[in-house]
Amino acid sequence: MQPKTSTLERWQFSAAVLLPVVLALVITAAAVLGFIFWSTANIDERALERQSAMFEQVIEARRIRLEHELASVAIRDDTVVNTRLMFNVNWVHRNLGRWMHEFFGHDRVVVLDALAQPLYMMEDGVSVEPQAYRRISSPVQQLVNRVRAAVPASIVPGGPPRPVSVSDFAVVEGVPAIVSVMTIVSDTGAVVQPAGTEPLIAAVQFLNDRTASQFNNEYMFEDGHFGLARSVGPERATHPILNAAGRFIAFFDWERDRPGLMMLRQTGPALAAAFAVAAILVFLLLRQLRRSSAALEAGRRHAEHQAAHDRLTGLPNRMSFDVHLARVLTDRQDTGLQLSLLMLDLDRFKQVNDTLGHQAGDELICAVGQRIRAVVGPGVMIARLGGDEFAILAVSRDGCQDVATMATAIIDAIGRSFDLNHFKAHVGVSIGIVNASGGNAEPRELVRKADIALYEAKAGGRNRAVVYEEHMNELLQLQHTIEGELREALLRDDQLSVAFQPLIDQASRKVIGAEALARWHHPKYGQISPARFIPVAENTGLIEALGEFVLRRACELGAGAPGRTIAVNISPTQLRNPRFSVQVFDILHQTGMRPVDLELEITESILLDDEHVSAQNLRTFRAAGIHIALDDFGTGYSSLSYLKRYPVDRIKIDRSFVSQLSEGHVSVAITQAIVTLAHAMEIEVTAEGVETEAQAVILGRLGCNTLQGFLFSGGVAGERITAIFTDKANSPERRRRTKAA
Repeated sequence: MQPKTSTLERWQFSAAVLLPVVLALVITAAAVLGFIFWSTANIDERALERQSAMFEQVIEARRIRLEHELASVAIRDDTVVNTRLMFNVNWVHRNLGRWMHEFFGHDRVVVLDALAQPLYMMEDGVSVEPQAYRRISSPVQQLVNRVRAAVPASIVPGGPPRPVSVSDFAVVEGVPAIVSVMTIVSDTGAVVQPAGTEPLIAAVQFLNDRTASQFNNEYMFEDGHFGLARSVGPERATHPILNAAGRFIAFFDWERDRPGLMMLRQTGPALAAAFAVAAILVFLLLRQLRRSSAALEAGRRHAEHQAAHDRLTGLPNRMSFDVHLARVLTDRQDTGLQLSLLMLDLDRFKQVNDTLGHQAGDELICAVGQRIRAVVGPGVMIARLGGDEFAILAVSRDGCQDVATMATAIIDAIGRSFDLNHFKAHVGVSIGIVNASGGNAEPRELVRKADIALYEAKAGGRNRAVVYEEHMNELLQLQHTIEGELREALLRDDQLSVAFQPLIDQASRKVIGAEALARWHHPKYGQISPARFIPVAENTGLIEALGEFVLRRACELGAGAPGRTIAVNISPTQLRNPRFSVQVFDILHQTGMRPVDLELEITESILLDDEHVSAQNLRTFRAAGIHIALDDFGTGYSSLSYLKRYPVDRIKIDRSFVSQLSEGHVSVAITQAIVTLAHAMEIEVTAEGVETEAQAVILGRLGCNTLQGFLFSGGVAGERITAIFTDKANSPERRRRTKAA
């Protein structure tokens, strides 16, 4: 008897649990259906109101437009001459009647004299006898009377009068139409006409099927028609057209837009199916109640797993990582244990994502997770924190875990190419490492220090690992104070300066110019690297003031060295400023430097930005003779495709290629391809970062025009570069003679 009792109890429990649910579903279904029908009717009503309001605005705009179209021919000296002073029927037909019909689509055009007698009439583009005016005289004469009754106003006090115009809706020849009458007046005031004696021009535009078709096409009315009788039927909407006196003229009717009904028709079957499914589910729930607890438990476990793991890679997510890190730090009792936290961030991942697509980016993230797991092994905690960021938590005893070797292996593994959608992708990884041994450590503090080390790894050139040291915290705090200090330095004249690195002609090894480089010597922190303060200036809006300072110093030096190329780096922020070109030309004018001696260096990101203002500034500079150089060429994905859209005068091969130049190295072939392409497009080539004579020899053999690097000179003060320019060995005349020889 026990099994039967248990079964009965389970069924009673099921009924007790599900009965309120069923009742709630029924009540909810009734409420939902009622709300749907009410919403349907309300939506349809609002749609009708919107369409009616739109038609009212459209028909009124069409009436006003008819007046403007008449004004285009009525306010002209030659119209007054050819209609009042000497009536020229050929001119009137060609320039008023036929032109108004062909250009504006007017159906009737009438020219009346001062006594409102017809002088000319056009019907459907054809000149007819003026006596045909009788067919339309009744509605037109009403507007003529209103025009003559109006007092013309002057355009300016004492000046020629404005034309008087009246337009209204009327029934013309049994068809609803828009009628407009306007006085013909001089636009210059050269032809004076006593008020009330001006000739008149009248235009009629029928509201017929052609006009209705235009409304249907332009304003998306469905099957709209003009008529004198109201249409019947629930599917048709009607709007009356009244004249200025409030009298009925015509109806415009169209097929109503019924978005609510359409929604109901589309969702009705789905709602019915949903209710049927709900009924079936209730029945199935009665049978499956005994197994529901197991399903709920499985669902709970799955949800916990989803909440703790990254959906894409299956690795623990940030929440799981934070919990695990806190638990490890809390449970760690043995002071001999060493904990190492590695924060990883992929380099150039955004370029891959933008170039190959998000699906390829997802595949790349999964492949990176697999390679990291292959390097560190199964016993180490790996988590994906989000985007292209990963974290590794390694725990070892007595320092047996070589974290530096692990980081190097990860960098090597991720540095190998990835096969994505038949393309090979190359990314790097920057790693920040913090070690904690013995005692207790605070999780947030460890993560903060690892992030600081990661920041240092990226600032130091990326694709490297950096172990946290205490002085890095001071550098980070310095980074936060740079903005305020830089603002102060820009207001002073004793901290910021400009150094000039010589540009060397490859063929003659003579100095032909220099690149201006910003320098900042802080009285407390000493020499601050441009790699630190220029990004801060970019992010805080100070780059324009800093760029103007460097540009002005460079132009002051260039003014005293005509014939020498002075190169200045400009930021995307500067180039996006519509007034930047004005600022550059003002500085050139104030300093006296020739535009042809100035070379502005831009980065590829400016070209990829496709900003209209940036492109306009570049075109303005090149038209004035200023040269444009593309810096860091070869490090991006789209340089070649943008060289034709934004022509430049020079490209600068990035130092990452130059540093690897040696006989037989692949960089030689890459550099040769760049030089050949540039010369084919009549673009000169500069090689940056030349540090050895061997590199200079290879670059000369490859055809580079200009060399720059520590092999020749670093950045020097303005006085020193001026002395170099004045040296006879570097004179332009001598350099030209050498080339001629």
